[in-house]
Amino acid sequence: MKEKGKTAYQEELFALQDVKYRDFQAKLIPGIDPEKMIGVRTPELRKLAKRLSRETDTSPFLDFLPHEYFDEDQLHAFIISEETSFETCIAEVEKLLPFVNNWATCDQLSPKVFKKHRKELLPYIRRWIKSEETYTIRFGTGMLMAHFLDGDFDPEYPELVAGIRSEEYYVNMMTAWYFATALAKQYDAVIPYIEKRKLDVWTHNKAIQKAIESRRITPEQKEYLRSLKRK
Repeated sequence: MKEKGKTAYQEELFALQDVKYRDFQAKLIPGIDPEKMIGVRTPELRKLAKRLSRETDTSPFLDFLPHEYFDEDQLHAFIISEETSFETCIAEVEKLLPFVNNWATCDQLSPKVFKKHRKELLPYIRRWIKSEETYTIRFGTGMLMAHFLDGDFDPEYPELVAGIRSEEYYVNMMTAWYFATALAKQYDAVIPYIEKRKLDVWTHNKAIQKAIESRRITPEQKEYLRSLKRK
């Protein structure tokens, strides 16, 4: 039976509710009202996003912003991630980003189509990184990490990230994550950023910590990185 006041998408989400998971999740995502969390596990959200993308016109849901529930934001991110047209996908990403208010939704937004359109994606990344919005910066950095640390790497890219200055924890944590991953994939090009102390102290030390935790960093590299920690 349809509950009064619930949209069709909210009904789909509440049908998948796991209250214990909601309570656990609420502790991991500061700033989100637990009353606005339904508690749908990520694999279920992914499956729902794929089904809805295949069977329905999701545009009314994607246009209806802001959403009431955190899980709607998550579902929104997964639906966008299924989009196969780069032009449509990037437009939807730009529309959603101003409403992203937590690290989880930010990090779940990972469109598959970006892999085939890196050249077109790069100008957007440059703009996102220069934003004043916490999760827009985090998203841009995350996309640079996901798509430009392998064959498409350019020494200019870590320079872009090193130029970020923020008091926001979730920005600086992503910067540290970027440099730890960059050290694992492009060690020779990236180690000068640590040696020359181009990051603020907290981000510098966090990047080293995360790099040392990586299995892709050699024991010799880890020992050297330890010697570069700052006080």
